[in-house]
Amino acid sequence: MSLVRRAATVIAAATALTVGLALPALAHVTIQPGTAEQGGFTKVAFRVPNERDNASTTKIEVSFPADHPLAFVSVKPLPGWDVKVTQGKLPKPVKTEYGDLEEAVTKVVWSGGKINPGEFQEFEVSMGQLPKDTDSLVFPTKQTYSGGEVVDWSDAPKTDGTEAEHPAPVLKLVPASGGDGHGTASASASAAPAAAAPSVTPVAAATSASDGTARLLGGAGLVVGVIGVVIGALGLRRRPAA
Repeated sequence: MSLVRRAATVIAAATALTVGLALPALAHVTIQPGTAEQGGFTKVAFRVPNERDNASTTKIEVSFPADHPLAFVSVKPLPGWDVKVTQGKLPKPVKTEYGDLEEAVTKVVWSGGKINPGEFQEFEVSMGQLPKDTDSLVFPTKQTYSGGEVVDWSDAPKTDGTEAEHPAPVLKLVPASGGDGHGTASASASAAPAAAAPSVTPVAAATSASDGTARLLGGAGLVVGVIGVVIGALGLRRRPAA
């Protein structure tokens, strides 16, 4: 019985450690996929997990970069959610291959729906033309809960490589691979005139759990390894001397 109690204690401790390491990574609001090509058009999903066990997420507000405005932004309708796209006048026109851009989307707000505890939701956006003079775009996001709490995911990436407490979703931009100059991430040149219509391409199902699955599987392997080592060690201690 002593051996069983010790093994149970080790299992509980190892499981708590694994969950504690995995949950912070799962709780962040992220943008999927996290990379797109400069100068192109792309479709992304803002992935929002509910990190409270006593409240639901009822509103998501995503701010778009003003220093690198996007000429074409459209949203995919999401059943149960209302969406409002806000445009604002730029301080000065930005030259694009489609002409001078005087206004751009500054904010997209989803409301009226609900993300329950233990669930997540993806909010899809088609956008472009992505800038060529920067290697990332930051999208500060506010997550509102049914109890009135607002979590502001707006911390910029740290220069030392460590993760901020409330990191903002970041889309990394890489040089175009060639071709028509519109990138290959998720849309071609035809995405430009479709700005006024919602994007209807579904997000690949494989992305919906990619962030957390690898971490949880790795943590489970760690737990099994720890249990095996502890049980083996206890067994050796109980073996009678020859």
